[in-house]
Amino acid sequence: MTLQDDAAYRALQTHDARFDGRLFVGVTSTGIYCRPVCRVRTPRQENCRFFGHAAAAEAAGFRPCLRCRPELAPGLSLVDSPQALATQAAALLDQAAHDGEDAPLPLVAARLGVTDRHLRRLFAQVHGVSPVDYLSTRRLLLCKQLLTDTALPVTQVALAAGFGSLRRFNALFAERYRMSPTALRKAGPQRTPSDAHEGTTLRLAWRPPYDIDGVLGFFRRRAIDGVESVDGLALRRTLAIEHAGQTLAGWFEARFVPDRCELHLTVAPTLVPALGTLLSRLRQAFDLDAEPSRIDPVIAGIGAAPRPGVRLPSGPDGFETAVRVVLGQQVTVAAARTLTQRLVQRFGAPVATPFAGLDRLFPSATALATAAPEDIGTLGIVRQRVRALQALATEVAAGRLRLHRAAPLQDTLDALRALPGIGDWSAQLIAMRALAWPDAWPATDIGILKALGTRDVAEAAARAEAWRPWRAYAVMRLWLTLEGQEADTPRPAGTVADRGHP
Repeated sequence: MTLQDDAAYRALQTHDARFDGRLFVGVTSTGIYCRPVCRVRTPRQENCRFFGHAAAAEAAGFRPCLRCRPELAPGLSLVDSPQALATQAAALLDQAAHDGEDAPLPLVAARLGVTDRHLRRLFAQVHGVSPVDYLSTRRLLLCKQLLTDTALPVTQVALAAGFGSLRRFNALFAERYRMSPTALRKAGPQRTPSDAHEGTTLRLAWRPPYDIDGVLGFFRRRAIDGVESVDGLALRRTLAIEHAGQTLAGWFEARFVPDRCELHLTVAPTLVPALGTLLSRLRQAFDLDAEPSRIDPVIAGIGAAPRPGVRLPSGPDGFETAVRVVLGQQVTVAAARTLTQRLVQRFGAPVATPFAGLDRLFPSATALATAAPEDIGTLGIVRQRVRALQALATEVAAGRLRLHRAAPLQDTLDALRALPGIGDWSAQLIAMRALAWPDAWPATDIGILKALGTRDVAEAAARAEAWRPWRAYAVMRLWLTLEGQEADTPRPAGTVADRGHP
């Protein structure tokens, strides 16, 4: 843990939400661990043990608080660990836990280019627990959330978190939490299966401050009719998720609750079996795991007025995000939105939702990979862009290109640049939004150059060195300084940037 015990105890006394997810406290007199925002009576300092993440608290024998619910806490940023390899390994394990997949350590190590023995040693040094214990904690906390917030049968909860054996799940749950899954469910609010119009509601926390206006404005300007809409503090949209060999189609509504520092997520019953995957994707899409106390001081000098809590909004599907980036080459936000709208209407499958006007899914990678190029070309998309879209779709559909935050950064960047029609600007934006890389820097972006008052790419890059390792947040802050200006103008021939990429 990076905080000294005295400072950690002060954060606990003040219920400081800035440390939520970065600090957990185990209380020796009760055997329970809590988030710093927990509203129970503050324990005596001599009874407190402080941990950097939930897995370390559980490894020390503490069980999670049923009131503050550690499973709701934000995660940790991927960039800031002194041991980036161990942090990337944790991201891969988190992805596996939420997707309900197996994550054998040799496979994780191979993806990171090291031996499993070296990874095990380094992981323990950085995180204080073994990779197996870390993965078990992530899976158990996901199960705890699903047991508390949904009416999913216990067997489906276990499967959703990647437990292949119900007996093993029950035994580990009882060992760690000292109660059975059924007892935990009975102790919480009673849930009944929802109908297609009600859905299932869950909560996701963030660390304040959070620039809600900036994030919702970003989504609003790029909203595609039939797929998504912004209404007040809520984003509503359709989505398809591949889960257990089948495609699940449905909808969700994500509503900001500022006074609780939470996002309340309502999910269609059809998507409930893939809740683990969806929760992971939406934590990334809304950048709920960002740490403003570390980011904001680095980018504070950008813009005339302070704008705390800038986030990197993306989308719930990495392939969709990449398609929007490609369609945004050399055009304005409005033009890219029009092209994307046409693509959705032509190749998106219909879906039923309780929201008027939301009735279409974004086209799948398979649909675009197998489409006739001339059919895509009739939508007004130039031939070079058609080739790029179909090459991208082919790689994603074949499973050779994965676009999520646990994907290996350099290998993914190299694979993207090898595709026809995708240069460094597109690759950097895809890394920024689909891979959640916080230090992405699309050097030739017109919006960046305009906000910095220069046309010199090298000069802009030199100034950006001061914003490492948060240059992607600097990009968002620079774009936000242009709001209200006539920035959405067509690019001169030969440039491939726009201030507000699709």
